[in-house]
Amino acid sequence: MTIEEIRHHSSFGYESWRVLKIVGEFVEGFETLAAIGPAVSIFGSARMTPADRWYLEAERCGRLLAQRGTAVITGGGPGIMAAANKGACEAGGISVGLNIALPMEQEPNPFQTHELTFNYFFCRKVMFVKYAKGFIIFPGGYGTFDEFFEALTLIQTFKIDPFPVVCVGSEFWNDLLKWMRDTLCGKFATISPEDLDLFTLTDSVEEAVEVVQAHIAGQTVTAAGLPQFSGAAGEVSAEGTRVGIDKHQHMRPRDGRSSKPAD
Repeated sequence: MTIEEIRHHSSFGYESWRVLKIVGEFVEGFETLAAIGPAVSIFGSARMTPADRWYLEAERCGRLLAQRGTAVITGGGPGIMAAANKGACEAGGISVGLNIALPMEQEPNPFQTHELTFNYFFCRKVMFVKYAKGFIIFPGGYGTFDEFFEALTLIQTFKIDPFPVVCVGSEFWNDLLKWMRDTLCGKFATISPEDLDLFTLTDSVEEAVEVVQAHIAGQTVTAAGLPQFSGAAGEVSAEGTRVGIDKHQHMRPRDGRSSKPAD
């Protein structure tokens, strides 16, 4: 065997083991979170300190959710994440931290009753969505916006059943939402007017909690006006998203036989 062949086989083997690491992260996440009950994922800046208004509001948010029997899920780090975990933990509730291993180490906050650590962002992101009955989003940075727009994308494309996405803090969010209305919806028409109804803006933590609690209790129908799916398109997969339709299953050659390869 040549050196090039050895390198090729070594690389292939490493990639195969990486797949198993990814599967392992999903398995650990599914097994840990499957029994936590209804939960809300809370997002916001890791840079907020206990002296900041939104840190205190996030702490109160976590406490209110826990008092209503709702688990709190965060990214497990400092700032808003620590605040929400603290509020839930001190209220005797379930306080989940989905930590991420970063080159500049993220310090896990000490308020987690259920602690997981992920190497892969995409595995972690599945957990935020799969086990959440709603998102409450405080002021934050790139990571916060990432979760905000991912949720809107999944709801907009009907890949998941709609749930409440609540942005807290109009002073922080107003300019972004104005740009979405004026530029995305208005000037360029890259989103539809109804896409702006996929989230709620409030300055009240109590209102944010009530919105998600109403959804958990089935008192609001967030899917109103959305298409009704039947058959395969309406099925929900194990990771919490709709299966969708495989277009190859519906392609037939002229002789009428299915073009899909045999299993």
